[in-house]
Amino acid sequence: MLHPSYTDLMKVVNKDVEEGETKVVNSRYSIVMATAKRAREIIDGSMPFVAVKDGEKPLSVAIDELNQAKIKVVGEEEEKPDVSEEAII
Repeated sequence: MLHPSYTDLMKVVNKDVEEGETKVVNSRYSIVMATAKRAREIIDGSMPFVAVKDGEKPLSVAIDELNQAKIKVVGEEEEKPDVSEEAII
């Protein structure tokens, strides 16, 4: 089993959504796409927002960032802020 699970990651991403509102992430696919995008950013030289162990792969780092709420997933219809201390995917 993967740790954290897809369900756990979805809870972290949707924690700020009020009851009755549309969730930011509704499926495993969205989690996979968000972490893959962040992993590509890390590969391209973006600095990780979490401590990285020697030999840790970019996808594992991206999952850790998402699980620790260091990155935020936003929907396509939402406008991204100009500057932020956390990554916006």
